[in-house]
Amino acid sequence: MLGKFIVFEGIDGSGTSTQSELLKDFLLNNNIGAVTTCEPSSGPIGNLIREGFKKRVAFVKDEKLFDEQMAYLFVADRHDHLYNEIDGVFALIEKGITTISTRYFFSSLVYHVSNDAEYNFVKQLNHKFPLPDLTIYIDNPVEISLKRISLRAHRDAYENKEKLEKVKLNYQKVFSEYNKNLLVVDGSKTIEEIHNAIKKKVMELYHDKD
Repeated sequence: MLGKFIVFEGIDGSGTSTQSELLKDFLLNNNIGAVTTCEPSSGPIGNLIREGFKKRVAFVKDEKLFDEQMAYLFVADRHDHLYNEIDGVFALIEKGITTISTRYFFSSLVYHVSNDAEYNFVKQLNHKFPLPDLTIYIDNPVEISLKRISLRAHRDAYENKEKLEKVKLNYQKVFSEYNKNLLVVDGSKTIEEIHNAIKKKVMELYHDKD
C-alpha cells in the first residue's frame, strides 16, 4: 500500500512542527510507517534558503525582489524535495511510508505575495506540483505566534507582526478557494485538543475505501 502525503500549514509559531511530530509518533504506534519532513527542505537548495533567512547568505534587500527570489528558490527546492530519488517525498510514499511535511506550496502563495499579480505569478510557478492527500491548516492568532517566536534563539526574516498579519490574511484567501481534503484547526486550543482533531481526520485516510 502506498503511503500518504500529509501537509501542515500555518503562520510561524502556530505549532505545525509540534503537531507533525505528534502525528508521526501516533502513526508509528499504530504500525503505519511515517516520517516528518519540511520546506525549506534539508537538501542543498533548502539549506541555501535557511542560510539566507539567518542572513549568513546575502540576498537582495528590496522586500519585493526578496519575495520573488524566495518564490523561485522554493520552487527549485520543492521539486527536489518531492522527486529526488534518495529521500524525496514520492520515493518514500512508493515504499509505503506516509510523509508528513511542514509547509508546501501553500506557504509560497501566502509568504511570497502582496498583491493579485504576485499571487498569480507564484501560483503559476507551482501549478504542476501535486496536491497532498490531506492539508492541515492550524489557524493560529498572530499574538500567540509572536509570543512563541520571541522565545527562539534565531528569528527568520518573515517572523514579525506585520508580515504574519499579511500571511494570515493570505491563508484565508488561499483556503477559501481550496476545495480538496482540508482540515482547519483552531490554533488557540491546547496541543492535545489539536492533536485529537488531527488524529481523527488522518485515520479517515486509511479507512476510506475509495
